Amino acid sequence: MASTAKRTIAGIGAGLVIGLGAGVGGYSLVSNSESTSAEATTTITTARTVAASAGALSVNQIYRKDGPGSVDVLVNTSSSGNSGFPFPGGGTAQAQGSGFVYDTSGHIVTNEHVVDGATAIKVRFPNGKSYTGTLVGADGSTDVAVIKIDAPSSELKPLALADSSDVEVGDGVVAIGSPFGLAGSVTTGIVSALNRQMQSPSQFMINGAIQTDAAINHGNSGGPLLDLEGRVIGINAQIQSDSGGNDGVGFAIPSNTVRKIVSQLLSNGKAIHAFLGVGVANGTGGVRITQVNPDTPADKAGIQVGDVVTSIDGNAVVAASALQTAIDAKKPGDQVTVTYKRGGSEKTVKVTLGTRSA
Repeated sequence: MASTAKRTIAGIGAGLVIGLGAGVGGYSLVSNSESTSAEATTTITTARTVAASAGALSVNQIYRKDGPGSVDVLVNTSSSGNSGFPFPGGGTAQAQGSGFVYDTSGHIVTNEHVVDGATAIKVRFPNGKSYTGTLVGADGSTDVAVIKIDAPSSELKPLALADSSDVEVGDGVVAIGSPFGLAGSVTTGIVSALNRQMQSPSQFMINGAIQTDAAINHGNSGGPLLDLEGRVIGINAQIQSDSGGNDGVGFAIPSNTVRKIVSQLLSNGKAIHAFLGVGVANGTGGVRITQVNPDTPADKAGIQVGDVVTSIDGNAVVAASALQTAIDAKKPGDQVTVTYKRGGSEKTVKVTLGTRSA
């Protein structure tokens, strides 16, 4: 169960390590179920959701459309082996998260921290039917995992993924999941901010997170955050909370990230990320290098602590998150042109990106 200690959002880019990992904290993973109290929900409507969403559905319509494709993910774990569910003591522990049907082949998408350390996985549908799940692959860097079940096609109602780059602040959203083990719960709200950062279970940063005031609690992890057309714009993953419960600040992994990672997991069983090997922070006129790890692509290219990166492949980078996004968009083995300032001069080097360790 996530800690109830006060959580704070770290400054954007503070102490980030591109392709290495960082200790930038501030969020609580939202899985497992112990409480039986329910959250009150409020439907919030904005001018854009009424006027600009021609295909907008009511919350009830969204629930009837997407509810059959939203599932519970029940796992047995070793109590010492699941970072998302750190139960005390030894032996076997049981925990619960959420997920959704990805395709008619029986693939289910959820959070990596939901299934981390799982010794057995069960996927339960709203009609009460359950199926044994096997882990296809998981990526701790983005907190995305794919499970496979053998279920009849009539049972599989895939949810469509939207283009998360089209999401705007103020858009109406609906979350479906199992907060506190209360299966099939629906909460509503708006997109309250975009382009947040989350620290993944493996300590890498997840860029582009969607912030919402829709109630998200323990057990919502892995469930869909939907737009008003019933399309998935993100996977609910974390909360910021003083109390340990919903304080109106939740975060979802954007659907474009989900689509990219799921595609890799289905093809290879793992996701591969490009690696530069530097620690960075926001600087004046660019992104300041705070750490260069030995024998990494950056080190081999001669990049040094104190350099200020101003562009990647000719595209300006003014924030640490933008530098990480630029590297994340590449593949291992790709060559990038890095322009940076050192002292009073500007330098340009070509860097061949490596493969980031899991």
